[in-house]
Amino acid sequence: MIDYFRRTWVEINLDALDHNYETIRAALTPGTEMMAIVKADAYGHGVEHTVRAFTACGCTWFGVSNLEEALQVRTVNPDCDILILGYTPPEHVQTLALNNITQAVFNGEYADLLSAAAVKSGVTVSVHVKVDTGMTRLGFVFQDSVADAAVILEIARVCRLPGLYPEGIFTHFSSADEADGEVFTRLQFDLFLTLIQALKFEGITFRYRHCCNSAATVLYPEMHLDLVRPGIILYGLMPAQWMRGKIDLRPIMCLKSVVSMTKTVEAGTPVSYGRAFVTGGETRIATVPIGYADGYPRMLTGKAKMQVGGVDVPVIGRICMDQCMLDISGAGDVADGMAVTVYSDDPASPLCVDALAASIGAINYELTCGVNKRVPRIYTRGDSLEAVANYMK
Repeated sequence: MIDYFRRTWVEINLDALDHNYETIRAALTPGTEMMAIVKADAYGHGVEHTVRAFTACGCTWFGVSNLEEALQVRTVNPDCDILILGYTPPEHVQTLALNNITQAVFNGEYADLLSAAAVKSGVTVSVHVKVDTGMTRLGFVFQDSVADAAVILEIARVCRLPGLYPEGIFTHFSSADEADGEVFTRLQFDLFLTLIQALKFEGITFRYRHCCNSAATVLYPEMHLDLVRPGIILYGLMPAQWMRGKIDLRPIMCLKSVVSMTKTVEAGTPVSYGRAFVTGGETRIATVPIGYADGYPRMLTGKAKMQVGGVDVPVIGRICMDQCMLDISGAGDVADGMAVTVYSDDPASPLCVDALAASIGAINYELTCGVNKRVPRIYTRGDSLEAVANYMK
């Protein structure tokens, strides 16, 4: 048995993670590989143990935001391929090369600096060319095949720079998860293919061509190409609620806490900061040790419920930094130390992250990514506790 401080914790269901990975893989076009996106501590699920689980499923590619995240993945899996999707200062080129980490390049100036640093260090860095086909974020701008024709020659020049190995080319869809986003997504895809074909005429080809995020992986199998980059769907959540039912996924995160104290108060008793909530009658209250410093948004004040003793009960009063209060008047016999479900892994529950995020105008990504590092992650398979990630040690 692995010990952890039972205050507030996240449970990660590795059986559900395996199910999601296999379900997504089964839906891929034959010959397409999968890059598991594990940035932001695997969307809040804990990068070390999720990478281990994805590796056991057969995953060989991982996508991250920055060099620090890439090195985290490398310590877990010494043999996998890793792509940094964001910026790495050129002076770290030797670290990239020595750790076999692939870097995105997104304009000529950055590519020149990376090349010069690689030559100076006597190393070669694998790169994937990032193309902006409509996201207007990072990338060589190619949003009109006529107006941006010079970009073809610039990318070809970059691919011939010393010290760089142009292994891949990719773009990112801005609207694949929008119900009315198909036309623009197909426009982006067509631009991407046009650019790839034009570069082929220049003698430039790539081992990996990729463009599909979670939504496109599910909705547009004809766009899978050589590699797809699923993120949120690996963790059992859809990138948009209108997509629910498009693929069989199981949420893998459940956020839990405990009852630290119960009390009964009279009508007219103010609860929490600002006395914004006042009891309307005799009320039984439970205090729970979770708050916005744990990543439980203060904006959920007056909108959220938690489950205790199998009953959904309202959160009352303003959510504090480390605690919040529940009205347990209708929950039966609630005792100190009882477990409380904060985020449910049941997608039909009003406690699921989709419903809670929607209630405050957020998205499910924000809630899972927001779970603070002082909350340990508990990994289970079946009825067994497999591991604990305690960031506070």
